[in-house]
Amino acid sequence: MMKNTSRFQLPQLSRSGVACAVLAGSVMLMAGCAGTPPTEQIAITKAAVAHASNAGTTQFAPVELQSAKDKLARAEQAMEKEDYALASQLADEALADARLAEAKSESAQAQKAAKDSQDASRVLREEINRKAQ
Repeated sequence: MMKNTSRFQLPQLSRSGVACAVLAGSVMLMAGCAGTPPTEQIAITKAAVAHASNAGTTQFAPVELQSAKDKLARAEQAMEKEDYALASQLADEALADARLAEAKSESAQAQKAAKDSQDASRVLREEINRKAQ
């Protein structure tokens, strides 16, 4: 076993002391984050909602797109009221809704393209069979 040769003695903390220190650090971190406006996060969310709006989501995922737009508007209102924690939360939710709308739209478009391709193949087979007879 190694002998402690340091001139400084570190205090021994109990479990409750460690828990209190962690809790105090967490509170300070959250308080620091609450005072910082999430301007970059709002800008990213705006871009994602705009991109989703141009991706055919109005046809294939209108509910998700509208939810993203509504939450983004509420996030901007929270920014004006300097409620940065709420603004950040709503921006995260709006971003998730925009991505969901875009993914749902892309999936629906892919399914439609696959069905169109199957229909074209079927018509071609029928034409080949008719000419072969």
